[in-house]
Amino acid sequence: MSGLGYGFLHGMVLVQDGRRTGREIIMKILHVITGLDVGGAETTLHRLATTMDAARFPCRVVSLVAPGEMGRRLERDGVGVDSLHMRRGVPSPVGLARLAGMLRSYRPDLVQTWLYHADLLGLVARALAFPMGGRPRLVWNIRCAFMDLVRYRRTTALTLRTCAALSRFPDAVVTNSAAARDFHLGLGYAPRRFEIIPNGFDADRFRPDADARLAVRAELGLGEDDLVIGHAARFDPMKDHRTLLLAAGMAARELPGAVLVLAGHGVDRDNERLAAWLAEAGLDPGRIRLLGERPDMERVMAAMDLHVSSSLGESLPNVVGEAMACGVPSVVTDVGDSAALVGDTGAVVGPGDALALARAMVRMAGLGRIGRGALGLAARERVVAGFSPAGAARRYEALYASLCPESEKSFH
Repeated sequence: MSGLGYGFLHGMVLVQDGRRTGREIIMKILHVITGLDVGGAETTLHRLATTMDAARFPCRVVSLVAPGEMGRRLERDGVGVDSLHMRRGVPSPVGLARLAGMLRSYRPDLVQTWLYHADLLGLVARALAFPMGGRPRLVWNIRCAFMDLVRYRRTTALTLRTCAALSRFPDAVVTNSAAARDFHLGLGYAPRRFEIIPNGFDADRFRPDADARLAVRAELGLGEDDLVIGHAARFDPMKDHRTLLLAAGMAARELPGAVLVLAGHGVDRDNERLAAWLAEAGLDPGRIRLLGERPDMERVMAAMDLHVSSSLGESLPNVVGEAMACGVPSVVTDVGDSAALVGDTGAVVGPGDALALARAMVRMAGLGRIGRGALGLAARERVVAGFSPAGAARRYEALYASLCPESEKSFH
């Protein structure tokens, strides 16, 4: 940058631009997350790490398990990534010791953990790494507003209950929706500080794209006038693919030309459970496209006419905001803050209700291309105005600075 120089002295950045001088202590941030496949929390971490002021908040990321696609994206964008190489769902004293060693070596000013397993491991590792005090600040990040624990391993339920019991020890707990805060308070969370920071959605990457629309449709053997109903989520109990498929089967009776496009980790022809649900719903195989995990979801979403979120539990779903940014209206289940996100630009139904979901899909399809286009434009404007990545990053920066007030120095 012309006219802007940086000098480093005893961990401080000196800034001179001809108009002001001053100094700011660098706050080193260590993010710890359960994994780095493509998902809502992982996407939010990537956006945060690449949007925050890198001069003031340099960061590294540690994944409990081997990093996936989002880890590769972080490294491509210049963010250091380490792994504890733990096995998913298996407690590991070795992994805990490795994390404690990384904390001692990196000596961050603040540790930001993401998701329950990383929250718990980060808390214990911090105590082991700094038994005599001088510990970095610790912020937990929770990303859901409901979990049906009978659908998960018993270790997940145990981890969640343990986190609730220990929630007074982190310096703050961040979530992305009021619904998630209220849900966890009901579980017994009692943090010193609860901060709500909504997701930011990348409206530069996720945008209406006529060329991508045509290219993706051609790739999938679809025409410009085909009605494409999309769903983007990993194969997970809380995403409720079965209800989605049952609803699509009902809607197909009134929308025989509609095509259902599903994308996400595990959503492919090798998934036997998904295949059984497709057969149960009576869907024509020729009207289904199973894409699995795609690195170009901005292109896939631009090819949709309607996006559906059938989740049983969410907090503030990234995929809904991304579809809205692409100018695609959504039908969502009333979970977390999904209804507040779409506002009057989409349709909202109760979770687990296949008939209501089908009726909403048919109703939205009946608006026609012009009607859906108008809703999609309003949806994009709503996201751009209220949910920017830069705005979310500034709120995280303000939180971190408030927890480490010694890092803030006034300019003069």
